[in-house]
Amino acid sequence: MEIIIGSKNPTKVQAVAEIFESDQVNAIEAKSKVSAQPFSDEETKQGAINRAMECRKYTTNGIGIGLEGGVMFVGDTLYLCNWGALVAEDWRIFTASGARIALPNELVESLKNGFELGEIMDDYANRKEVSTHEGTIGIFTNDLVSRKEMFAHVVKLLRGQWEYWK
Repeated sequence: MEIIIGSKNPTKVQAVAEIFESDQVNAIEAKSKVSAQPFSDEETKQGAINRAMECRKYTTNGIGIGLEGGVMFVGDTLYLCNWGALVAEDWRIFTASGARIALPNELVESLKNGFELGEIMDDYANRKEVSTHEGTIGIFTNDLVSRKEMFAHVVKLLRGQWEYWK
């Protein structure tokens, strides 16, 4: 089966390829049609759906997958959030969310000023390309959970739903 993932970010592509290891996984740059840095659960979820819908258009009988990372407030605390969407052969949409972790308060101002979390984390952690490697989740879990693992968990949830409802 052909699976189109709406990102060329290696952590997202590897997560999909790991969960769909016997399938053909192709990556495209699909637009999220939401803010560059989604700022709520709803916006992050919609970005994943938009990417998955665009991907599904590129295959006649395959599936599209969109993965989106964002941030959201719970009370006064900012959390990392992530969503995934899978658009099936019959255009049904499946969604799932994954791990959440509180973020330090010192990141809030930069995010509110329009910077993306990946950019901020490069400076904050004094590393390069955090968003294509360990991710924010990797930094703040001391590499116990990587960005690829976080998204792989979401992809497992998507695949499980899709297989159940086939």
